[in-house]
Amino acid sequence: MCSSVVQPRHKIPQSVLVVIHTPEGQVLLIERADKPGYWQSVTGSKDTPDEPLLQTCVREVEEETGIVIGSAAVPTSALRDWALRNVYEIYPVWRHRYAPGITHNTEHVFGLTVPPGTPVRLSPREHLQHGWWPWREAADRCFSPSNAEAILQLPRFLPGLMP
Repeated sequence: MCSSVVQPRHKIPQSVLVVIHTPEGQVLLIERADKPGYWQSVTGSKDTPDEPLLQTCVREVEEETGIVIGSAAVPTSALRDWALRNVYEIYPVWRHRYAPGITHNTEHVFGLTVPPGTPVRLSPREHLQHGWWPWREAADRCFSPSNAEAILQLPRFLPGLMP
């Protein structure tokens, strides 16, 4: 008798961080359901090693916020690769999600400009609540240093925003 063992699917250590913001510099943060009090931007790993990063962004933003990139309100051109990369050590509390021996992740940073008042629909499985804050305050609220640093880069990508 032959039995097949299904191996658990591990997260791919390549992810995106999407800083969602208005043209005026208001930044959307979401609170993690698995770690209440931990505020962050949209993040997520590739589903497959060959998944394009833009596709990862589109999927994660819609899954986590309900915002549809490519819609009339948020055209695909509103998503911008900031050409920033962060390589960081995966927090021990989340390492079990990765293959044994994986300790670091490469995070690719993107910005998404949305109109003020863009509705947000959270995935209750992943997030408890959301809020919009001025970019500096949003950076201060992030639990992740790389997320905070990404938000602090916003003036580089928004003309007229005072650093």
